[in-house]
Amino acid sequence: MKSFLNVQDLGDLGRALAEAQEIKRDRYKFEQLGRNKTLLMVFFNNSLRTRLSTQKAALNLGMNVIVLDVNAGAWKLETERGVIMDGDKSEHLLEAIPVMGSYCDVIGIRSFAGLTDRAYDYAETVFNQFVQYSGRPVFAMETATVHPLQAFADLITIEEHKKVARPKVVLTWAPHPRSLPQAVPNSFAQWMNAADVDFVITQPEGYELDPAFVQGARVEYDQMKAFEGADFIYAKNWSCPGVTSPEDYGKILHDYHTMMHWTVDAEHMSWTNNAHFMHCLPVRRNMIVTDDVIEAPTSLVIPEAANREISATVVLKRILESLK
Repeated sequence: MKSFLNVQDLGDLGRALAEAQEIKRDRYKFEQLGRNKTLLMVFFNNSLRTRLSTQKAALNLGMNVIVLDVNAGAWKLETERGVIMDGDKSEHLLEAIPVMGSYCDVIGIRSFAGLTDRAYDYAETVFNQFVQYSGRPVFAMETATVHPLQAFADLITIEEHKKVARPKVVLTWAPHPRSLPQAVPNSFAQWMNAADVDFVITQPEGYELDPAFVQGARVEYDQMKAFEGADFIYAKNWSCPGVTSPEDYGKILHDYHTMMHWTVDAEHMSWTNNAHFMHCLPVRRNMIVTDDVIEAPTSLVIPEAANREISATVVLKRILESLK
């Protein structure tokens, strides 16, 4: 595996899930794979779980790790071609990328959507520049449109806690005071569509995700109807994806105060089949989810976060095996 961005890059999901459990039983089983290999983690945005879990995964595999915070510990980088660089950006990404590649064997990239230019974001411009110019395998630690390490960890968590062979999994929009990217819901939808689950997406009108990620999933605008009989509820906010109205891309379409009835509370969970609650974290309590739901025994937010180490270890293991 030379790069990792989408579920298809991982191949057979059943095999990947089995590999995840093998690693979970012995996190250091493959530590010789990364001996004398270096991972460079490049962060254009803040991180807690992704930074810690991916670094831990690399250490599990015996790798050296370099962490670069672009906005705090490097020159400001220009990302677009043809720009006269007379502003505050001192270095172009097209020079910086091959330099970074010369210091490492594998590169992880975290770069959020700008939420102003849909075409630029959905072309995965920054990620693909690293793929093209670094000369190294590149994997996504969240990009403009996807967060595959999170979605893989979500799937591992669902497999570990499901009570029926084919559970009903619901992705629900929830209110938020800020405009957020679609990366987490996009990837969650993509991975659930690839898995053997009954998958439903529920959101207010205007927040329809890109059809490339929705695929054949059922979309239900009635949140109560969507929750009926659900085994897992995955709550997440996202801004307008701009599918039918590009001019609204990245916008919040309603004052969040008027949308608080979408917050997942005990009443919402009572509509389900005693469902587990999931969220990628960080979460704004009593906006996305109420205290009693996230603290309930059915909440999986901590096991879900812990599985980020496992998903990252599987992905890095696959990449290291491709370097042989």
